[in-house]
Amino acid sequence: MTDATSDPITLNQEADLPQAVVRGYWASVWNRLKYDYVTLFCLVLIVLIVLSAVFAPWLAPFDPEKSSMANRLKPVGYKEYLLGTDEQGRDILSRILYGGRTSLAMGILPVAFGTLIGGLFGIIAGYYGGRVNMIIMRTMDVFFAFPSVLLAVAISGSLGGGLQNQLASLTIVFIPPLCRVAETAASQVRTMDFVDAARASGASTFSILKDHVLITVISPVLVYASTLVSASILLASGLSFLGLGVSPPTPDWGLMLSTLRQSIWVQPLVCAIPGIAILITSIAFNIVSDGLRVAMDVKS
Repeated sequence: MTDATSDPITLNQEADLPQAVVRGYWASVWNRLKYDYVTLFCLVLIVLIVLSAVFAPWLAPFDPEKSSMANRLKPVGYKEYLLGTDEQGRDILSRILYGGRTSLAMGILPVAFGTLIGGLFGIIAGYYGGRVNMIIMRTMDVFFAFPSVLLAVAISGSLGGGLQNQLASLTIVFIPPLCRVAETAASQVRTMDFVDAARASGASTFSILKDHVLITVISPVLVYASTLVSASILLASGLSFLGLGVSPPTPDWGLMLSTLRQSIWVQPLVCAIPGIAILITSIAFNIVSDGLRVAMDVKS
């Protein structure tokens, strides 16, 4: 009887068998995400919105702050005004493009700063535990006692209007929830075997936090932070609508809604355009965040 292991035909057949593909974490995330066409469509839409805001000086047909009382409250498609004009005769399309800069900045920057600050405090509280955890998390509970909208209005009203104060107030609003997520993840990680092994090997606290805890915590924190971008855009627009954001005549979607609301019975479609921009952008960010949450879920 011939030994099967020495048979060249058998060896060739084994060599032709497909090998398992080993992917890294982020490669696996992209492999799941690239088949989610709804998320990819919304991601492309967000990229287009961002690019239109970045290149607004080249795309805007008119000066967004130049008024013309002879052309005030013109309808959509009137002559060269593709989206009409506002109550002071300013081109709506130009103001939408320029206003996207402020609205997107107020949607992304507060969440980014809140992630850095809240994530840092959460990791420290979750890793050290004990009295450190109690001091940090009880402080965050004070902010949790207030609804986010009311807290943003109170802080922004105390600091006054302006872009910087609006950024500070929104950042303070987003620090507590992001800190809570990071603290929960870090508390679970610190008792795991690989962290105990790192301590036993003599690794420093900074090394453990950087190489073990942070890598594990960053995924849930980033997924949760992505869900807050749309909320940040809505809150920033609400503050501008109440007069607690940027000052006129600076283009801003929330401020445009505030100034156009008095003309809703004259040109309702023109008045609704800033709200439509806020709605589309918020929905796109929400869908992308849901897609990222599913793609980054290791258990799925």
